[in-house]
Amino acid sequence: MALKRRSKVNPNFSMSSMTDIVFLLLIFFMVTSTLIAPNALKLLLPQSSHQTSATAITSISISKDLNYYIEANQIPVEDIEGILQHRFRSEGIEEPTISLHCDHSIPVHAMVKIMNIAKDNKWKLILATQSN
Repeated sequence: MALKRRSKVNPNFSMSSMTDIVFLLLIFFMVTSTLIAPNALKLLLPQSSHQTSATAITSISISKDLNYYIEANQIPVEDIEGILQHRFRSEGIEEPTISLHCDHSIPVHAMVKIMNIAKDNKWKLILATQSN
């Protein structure tokens, strides 16, 4: 008596579903890596043991050569207030928070210029520091 199997198991393995998953992961990582915009300026920040959890909308950096940057664009110090006012107005931001990145060797008056601009416009200002 010969018994016959009704369903045969296919011994071949299809890699098409695995390649779909790999390509989806690749696209996901490429998209998320472009969303990260690191601060391109190399600054030695002052050290602090306290950190804030507030998120800044934009960043202003002052290099050791007293060059002022909004994000990574070099801007004359006289134009910073106007540029930020225009940007916040056009984006409809009511209470902006600015992160101030200063090299640890700059004179205090360079930092105070930016602090006064933020105070005059009632913007929140965070001084970026390195953790101890």
